[in-house]
Parts: sequence; C-alpha cells; structure tokens
Amino acid sequence: MAREFQRGHKAKISDLTAGTDLYVGVQITGPGLTFDISCFGLDADERLSDDRYFVFFNQPKTPEESIQLLGAQAGDTESFRVTLDKIPPQIQRLSFTATLDGAGQLSQIAPGYLRIVAGGEEVARYPFSGAEFSTERAVMLGDFYLKDVWRFAAVGQGFDGGLDALLKNFGGEVAEEEPAAAPQPQVGAPSFAPPAQGTAPPAFGAPSGPATPASAPAPQPAQGFAPPPAATPPQAPAPPEPTPPMHAAPTIAAPMTPPGGGPVPPPAPAPAPYGQPPDQQQPLYGQPPAPSAPLPPGYGQPQAPQAPAPPPGYGQPTPPPGYGQQPPFGQVPGQPGAPAAPAGYAVPQGPPQGGAGVAAALQPYKEAPTGQRWTQQNKKMVRVDLGMGGDQPVLARQGSMVLYQGKVDFSYKSAGFSGRIVGNATGQEMQLMRCSGKGQVFLAEKSAMLHPIELQGDAICVSAENVLAFDEALQYEVRRIEGHGIPGGALFTMQFQGTGTIIVKTQGAPVVLPVTPTTFADCNAVVAWSAASQVIVSSQVRMRRNAYPGDTGESVNLQFRGAPGNFIVVQPYEV
Repeated sequence: MAREFQRGHKAKISDLTAGTDLYVGVQITGPGLTFDISCFGLDADERLSDDRYFVFFNQPKTPEESIQLLGAQAGDTESFRVTLDKIPPQIQRLSFTATLDGAGQLSQIAPGYLRIVAGGEEVARYPFSGAEFSTERAVMLGDFYLKDVWRFAAVGQGFDGGLDALLKNFGGEVAEEEPAAAPQPQVGAPSFAPPAQGTAPPAFGAPSGPATPASAPAPQPAQGFAPPPAATPPQAPAPPEPTPPMHAAPTIAAPMTPPGGGPVPPPAPAPAPYGQPPDQQQPLYGQPPAPSAPLPPGYGQPQAPQAPAPPPGYGQPTPPPGYGQQPPFGQVPGQPGAPAAPAGYAVPQGPPQGGAGVAAALQPYKEAPTGQRWTQQNKKMVRVDLGMGGDQPVLARQGSMVLYQGKVDFSYKSAGFSGRIVGNATGQEMQLMRCSGKGQVFLAEKSAMLHPIELQGDAICVSAENVLAFDEALQYEVRRIEGHGIPGGALFTMQFQGTGTIIVKTQGAPVVLPVTPTTFADCNAVVAWSAASQVIVSSQVRMRRNAYPGDTGESVNLQFRGAPGNFIVVQPYEV
C-alpha cells in the first residue's frame, strides 16, 4: 500500500522501498492549462551548477542516463525514470517541478499527485489540489535529496513569477541569455519556424531552410535554462523586421558619436579666437581675449545669420563639463545627433535594476514560501507551520511570537512544582508557552540570530538561555556538568533528544569547532555541544591570583573531550 505524504513530510527512500531504480509520475491538469514538467539536478548548495542535469522536453536525459524523461503514460501527465545509484556525487538534490505554459494560475488546477513506483508497485504518493495555491504559476512538487542516504520530501512550494522565479531560485539566468539569441534571426533571411533560430546564422539562403528545422533539435539543448517553447516562437516574427530597420543599430551607436564629438571643441581653442567666425564654438573658449580685440567682433561678426545660436550659450561655463554636453548646444543646433548625446550620458538608461515602486522595494523581504514545518525567514526570524507534522504543538519562549496567521491557541506551559525547583536551582528554567492549532507562527527575540537544528533520534546539549522554541515531541531534561577544583561547584545545561526541530538563538554569528583533547571554552560563551562529548569544568582558581587585582577573568572554563565527530558551538558574546 502506498504511503501518503502531506506537504512538508519527509522520509528515507529505504523506508519506502529497497529498490534504487524508481519511476516518478506526475499528474497535474486544469481546464485550458498546459504544463511543462521538469527535473532539476542540484548541487550541495541547491544550485543548478551543471545545466546537463536540467531534464525537460528539450533535454530528456542526463549524460549517464540516471534521470530520464519518459513522457505521459499510465494516467500520468509526465513521468521520469530515476536510477539513484547512477547519480553522480556532485548532484545532491532532484527537484521535480511543474510550470504553466501560457495564461492561468495554479489555483485553477484539478486534484493531482506526485507518486513513486518501485518494481511496478506504488510506494509513495503526494496529493495536491488548486485549493493549496492562489496566483502561483510554478510549483516545486517534490524533492529527492541526499542526506547520508537518499530521502524524499513533499514540498508543494509555489512561485508567483512562474518559470523565471523558479530558475532564479535555482541560480538560472535564462532571462539574460534569451536577448542574445535575438540578433541571430536578423542574419538568417528565411523565417521558417522557431527551431530554425538556433541554426539561422549558418543558413545562406531560403533553399537551405528546409534542412534547418531537421537539424534544429541539436542546438536546442544549448538553450540550457529556456524550457518553455513560448520563449522562442515570439521571436519568429523578428526575422522579417531586420531587413527594413537594418540601420536601427546605428541609432544605438549614434549616442556614442557626441561624446567622441565633445572633445572636438577643446582642440579649437588652440587657434586665435579672432578668426574662424563660422566656428560658433570659438567665442566660448576665446571670450576672455575678445575684449582686447575690437569690441564689436564678439557679437557683431559679419556672419550674423549664424550667430543666433552662440548668444544663448554665452553664459555657459568655460570648462567642458559632463562629457561635452554643452558644446552640442552651441555647436550645430540643427544637427540631429547633438540633442541625443546629452540624454544618453547625462541620466541613467532605463529603470533601476530591481524595478521601481513599493513592491520592488519590498521584494527582498517577502515571506519565504517553502513548504517545510520550520522555515527560516531571515537570519533573525523563523516561521513554524502548525498544520504540518500531525498537528504537533510547539513550545516557545514566552513573548517570542511576533506574528501569526490562522487559528492558533497560545497557552501557558507549566514546568510543574519540581520543574520550577530544579530550574531555579540550576539556572536552566525556561519560561515557555504552548502554541497549538492550525496556522503559522513567526518567532523572534531581541534581534538574535536563529539557527534551526533538526534532530533525528540524536541528542544535543543547549543552554536554556539559548533556546527559543522546539517541537513538543522532543524530550528535554537538565543535565549536570561535573566539575573539580570549585568547592561544591558544578554547571548545568539542557539536553534535547528525539525527532524534531529545536531553534537555537545566538548573539552574533557563531562558530562550530571540532572537539579535540585540548578544547576549552568559556562557559559564558559556549552555546551548545554534541551530547556524546565529555564535559569537565576546568578551574584555575588559586588564592594568590584572587588576592591581587589583575585577574584575567578566565579562571573557569569548560574542557571538552570526545571521539572524532563531536563538536561545540560558541557565540561571539558572553552571557
């Protein structure tokens, strides 16, 4: 029987099937909607660093055929064959996506699914419907990701921007590459079909056109990040246009002439300003000596008909400012290129890089729409979706909620009488609240940096001061750190164990160090460490040191010991 996943659920592939040769089927339909279904092979940084591992309709398989596009079959809109043991080590994640080709949005789709089949038997299914989306035009349906072993995650994350937003999320640059293909149709005279654009430059005439579409599939993979066919057909009408506006390019090059023409007037001051009356720029650079010559010549030259242009520029500054913007005004008023020169170099060309308006200004701070239970919005804020993970409540530090959506109930979490006694005695008391219900809760505290840590049956020790929130399913208790050298003294910490996530907060960016036999840390700066580490309080307290001023303040430290693989986390701040 197939295991059904909800958005955000994860599982090891080995828990679903022992096979590694898998069939992945996607069914996604809607009235009047067309979809492009693809698979992105991503590296450890979740980037598409090698476009040969972008599998779509124009590139149906990877070089070693570990991922193959099979087409529609068995009731699936699209299907793939994935051989996990053939995937090269640099590929750490496979993301199966669907993108709308044309108008529409994901809220219009009918109920669909992504399923995994092994040996002819369906072992996993992730169902979804349009009710889970609104204006999105692209969606990440599910991921295969490598974390010690291959695992599967039901994602269900949508993107309003469609394919462009999806590619940018994976590091693609299709928007920048497509304009480069536009000049190619200008060279090829025949306008047969979009596939001919890839081979238009080598075509020498219309007769060779029929052969061009036959060879078109070869250049298609070179487009890399441009899967939708709609991106190429709009450029098909372009080939007829280049012939009439063939000299449109000189129009672009024309603004470059005035800057080059700007330096032309400066050489003119070398000759005496008294001669060459036709050169209307001379009076600008020769005005100071003009009074010593006959008084009228500056304004009463015989060429009075050409003089109307110089009088308006008589007040212009003498030094040539801004790439020669002013010489064009006094040089040849009727020259068409002169007015265009200042416009091209005096102001920026086009709108700002990120666009204009309030929406563009706030775009970098938009909510991260990942389909995980815990999602880090930025370095100092985290969001938990209480509707995932079987409606498991979350325990968070009192007052740490900054925003919530949905029907969420906040209640006081009592530690009990014995818990309060232990907390007060050890300094590890946590004032907690219980968050339950259906909705999303955003957590933060005093602009501290937050770090989600996912536990999968293992344990970690964290000081209660550095805990912001955690899944209620995790087990936690106060743990004593044995010490010697301090009369009757010891330190305490909290140990968390089980399956779930804990949010650790730090003051500043922490550093993670491996445990060695000579690893010592300040007990006020250490944040967390692996539970398997042996921790001992190391004291250097001596009567002589305490008897005199000038103590270093580093008399009590924690010494860590353990096998390779153990670690400690230290923040750049002392509590």
